[in-house]
Amino acid sequence: MLKYAYNKKYGGFIMSNKQTYTNFITALKQLDCDIAFIQDPTTVSLLTHYTTDPHERVLAMVVSVNHSPLLFVPALEKNMAQAAEPTYTVISYQDHENPWEILTSAIQKQFDLPTKWAVEKNFITLHTAENLKKENSEIQWADDLTPIINDLRLRKDADAIQKLKDSGTYADKAVEIGIQSLKEGITELEVVAKIEYEMKKLGITSMSFDTMVLFGDHAADPHGIPGDRKLRKNEWVLFDLGTMYNGYASDMTRTIFFGEENAKEVRHQEIFTIVKTAHDLAIQAVKPGMKASQIDAIARDYITEKGYGKYFIHRLGHGIGQSCHEFPSIMEGNDMILEEGMCFSVEPGVYIANDYGVRVEDCLVVTKDGCELFTHFPQEVTKN
Repeated sequence: MLKYAYNKKYGGFIMSNKQTYTNFITALKQLDCDIAFIQDPTTVSLLTHYTTDPHERVLAMVVSVNHSPLLFVPALEKNMAQAAEPTYTVISYQDHENPWEILTSAIQKQFDLPTKWAVEKNFITLHTAENLKKENSEIQWADDLTPIINDLRLRKDADAIQKLKDSGTYADKAVEIGIQSLKEGITELEVVAKIEYEMKKLGITSMSFDTMVLFGDHAADPHGIPGDRKLRKNEWVLFDLGTMYNGYASDMTRTIFFGEENAKEVRHQEIFTIVKTAHDLAIQAVKPGMKASQIDAIARDYITEKGYGKYFIHRLGHGIGQSCHEFPSIMEGNDMILEEGMCFSVEPGVYIANDYGVRVEDCLVVTKDGCELFTHFPQEVTKN
C-alpha cells in the first residue's frame, strides 16, 4: 500500500519516498564516507516527505548506513519537519543562534564523530564548507553525491510520470490564457500577470520558473526578461512557461503570431517552420537505445542545413521532474543512452539579434518504443 503525506508547498499529496531512500542507502554503501551531508531542498524532498524552501536559512539532511537520519531545520519549521518524518531526529535553531555550531555538534553526537563527509559538490557553497570546517577542522570532503542523486532522479516511475502529465496540462492552459489576453498595446508584464493570476484561480500556487512573454525582436534573447514593451499588430510573441503541480514541474515554449496571417514576413515564417520541423524530427527519433547527443544532432543538423545553425546557441534539452531543470542535458557530447522512464525537454530555437527569435518546446517521457509528450497545445497559432 502506498503511503502519502501532505505537501503544503504544492497543495497536494506525494507518494512515499521510502524506496528512493532505500536505493540511496544502497548506493551510499559503495562510497568511502562516514556520512552523506545534503543541503539541496529538492534532494531532501526526493528522499523524505519534507518539502521546504529555507531561503537564507540553513537546511541539512544527514544520512549514514548505520544510523537513523537527521534533519536540521530552522525553528519555525521544526513541527512541520517532525510531522513529515516522525522517526527522524529533527534538530532546529533560532535566528539568533549559530546554526553551524548546533549542526556540527548534533552530527558529532548522532554519527559517532564522522570525519569523511560525502556532499553534493554541485550544490554546497564555499560559505557552507568554511563554516563547517570552522566548527570541526577534522572534516574531510569525501565522495560526490551528485552522480547518485542524478541517477535516482533520472528514471521516473508511473506516479511521477502522471504528475508530470498533470503539470503539463496546466502549462497548456497557461499558454492558452496568455494567447487569449493578447491585444494591441498590452505589455509583456501585463500578459505575465494575467497568466499567473488566472493560474492561481485554478489552484496553481507557483510557476516552475519566472514566466517569460516576449514580443517581436525581444524574443531574440533566449532568456529575455518581460518588461513594458507594448504589443503591436503583426508581430511574433514567445511564451516560455511552466507550472508546479503536486511537486512536479512543467516547461513549454510556444512562438505564435499576433495579427493577420497574410501579414507574416516570409523569412520569419520560414525560420519558424525550420525550428518546428527540427523539433518534430528530434521527437520522432526519441526511443530507448538512442544517445542524448544523437537527438541533439538531429535537430541541430537540420537547422544548420537550412542555414541557421549559428543562431541555435543552446543545448537541445534538459531533464525535468521535481525541478524544472534536471539531469541529463540533451546535447552534443553527452552519449548517455536513453532509457524508458527518462523525462526531458526538446526545445530547438533560432535567435537573430534585433530581428527575430523563435523556440518550440515540449517535455516528454521515453516510452518502450518511442516517447509521449506532456504538453499538447498547438505549435503553430495565429491570433488576430
